[in-house]
Amino acid sequence: MNLELTPEERAFQAEVREFLEQSLTPELRLAGRRTTSVFSDKDDNLAWQKILHAKGWVAPAWPAKYGGTGWNEMQRYIFAAECARAGAPSLSPMGLKMVGPVIMGYGTEEQKAFYLPRILAGEDYWCQGYSEPGSGSDLASLQMRAVQDGDHYVLNGSKIWTTHAHWANRMFCLVRTRTDGKPQAGITFLLLEMNTPGIEVKPIVTMADDHEVNQVFFDNVRVPVANRIGEENEGWTVAKYLLEFERGGGSAAGLKVNLERLKSMAREEAADGGGRLIDDADFRRKLAIAGVEVDAIEMTEHRVMAALSSGKNPGPASSMLKTQGTEAKQRLDEIAVEGLGFYSAISQPEARKPRANVPFVGPEHGLTLVPTYLNNRAASIYGGSNEIQRDIMAKLVLKL
Repeated sequence: MNLELTPEERAFQAEVREFLEQSLTPELRLAGRRTTSVFSDKDDNLAWQKILHAKGWVAPAWPAKYGGTGWNEMQRYIFAAECARAGAPSLSPMGLKMVGPVIMGYGTEEQKAFYLPRILAGEDYWCQGYSEPGSGSDLASLQMRAVQDGDHYVLNGSKIWTTHAHWANRMFCLVRTRTDGKPQAGITFLLLEMNTPGIEVKPIVTMADDHEVNQVFFDNVRVPVANRIGEENEGWTVAKYLLEFERGGGSAAGLKVNLERLKSMAREEAADGGGRLIDDADFRRKLAIAGVEVDAIEMTEHRVMAALSSGKNPGPASSMLKTQGTEAKQRLDEIAVEGLGFYSAISQPEARKPRANVPFVGPEHGLTLVPTYLNNRAASIYGGSNEIQRDIMAKLVLKL
């Protein structure tokens, strides 16, 4: 496997770097640095999405016929790596990376024509209605009912851990339309508007003092049958297709940036025995081990790119990358919190907002380390828990 960029790829890399240098405002860079979640706050990620949309670069993985870039695997990897290196705020994946590809794959022509341009332009801000109070990793056990009444479904139940539901104007949702037989065979995939009567969003404040997730309640909510994606009771197939995009890979670029930031922090923080933390042998050993893990993930991602470029299916590699990527992220967080020391105990949610005019205690890099650590504890759960991913690898790789 040749990891050297071709002359054409180096030219593309230079083009991306120039664009990011010219387009990322100081405010957007600050938003990127202050992000503690999977994606930035709505105002910041939509501001960046608008710039990317004007350039035609907002959907690197979409086919050109739907408004995507038409880039190959390596171009998409270079773009993601350069965005991470430049500190660009992350976009919401709900529309561009999740429901968008599902609509392309399973939607009607009318649904594609209506939703896809709105997703690209950021006119719709999506949330995901999957998990329920009793259904998380065992998603097939979901109970929220949808009963057909004429040309509408009537929904009753609730969804939980719904990221950015308080900002979203649309939701893609799994509902139960049949209670007999195999649980997976009674699920339907719906699109709905969040301002529909009967929908109530209640906040869940996390341990990081963030309002990022919510519980959403449905009381006789009427959703048009025309908003169904795929056939009734075949939503499980649609949901599995979506998870291919939610799990995926592409985490190495961000991990490498985090590792470099951690090294930079260690050059500033004092070690217990005197000197800088970067000179502490034990801390350097932890950084070295983390670096090897990140390199291994990057090599695996390159192997997956090579397979995809030649038309092959990477198979269980997505489960492996999801597991290793999230656990490497959590280890980097743990090392960072250890290096921050007693400043870890300070909660400063107002000070870390990008446009906040609030003085903060301690070094600026300490504002986001603990909230990021707390938020990323969920990384090995969402998108299919790592225990489930290991079951998949055991079955498909080890034939257990």
